[in-house]
This record gives sequence, C-alpha cells and structure tokens, in this order.
Amino acid sequence: MRLPLVCATISREVSHRPLSAIGMRTVKKSVTKKNTRKEKSAFGKDRRRKHHHWLVTVYYADGEKFGRVYTDRDKASRFADRQRSSPVVKSARVSQVS
Repeated sequence: MRLPLVCATISREVSHRPLSAIGMRTVKKSVTKKNTRKEKSAFGKDRRRKHHHWLVTVYYADGEKFGRVYTDRDKASRFADRQRSSPVVKSARVSQVS
C-alpha cells in the first residue's frame, strides 16, 4: 500500500489553522539532569565575553583520552551522554574552559 505525500498539501491548505485542528499536537520533551554541586567560576563575570567554551573529555577503557570543545553547554552534555552509552568509554566529563 502506497501512502500519498501530504506534507506539501498540509502546509498550503491548513497553514492558517492550529495544529490541533488537523490532528497534530505538540509534545514537550523532559530532560533529566544530574543534581551536582555547581561552583561559581570567574567566567561569568566578564561582560565582554559573547559565549563560553565547554570541554568534553572522554576517557576510554584502554587509557586513551579524547577532548572536544563546544560553545553550547547543552550540545556538550548531549555529546557526553552519547559517549557514556558506549561500552568502551570509562567516563565523560563536561568542564567550562573559558
């Protein structure tokens, strides 16, 4: 059974109607975060700074170490969570570097 493509027709025909009227609804995603002690750093006091840098350090079971820098804390924590799910990763940390 072939399903017709309705994406293009929905956007033209019902663009003025709310999503609930066409059978769609918005779903809120909840994110669980660890409760850790957050120490205040001097990084937040610099008003010239446009963005901060977050270093994700991944430690592997064979002793190797890997690091990647992000400017968005959420992206850094999501990368660390993805790495933690791997069986060869011993630990992954997110730390603010600037």
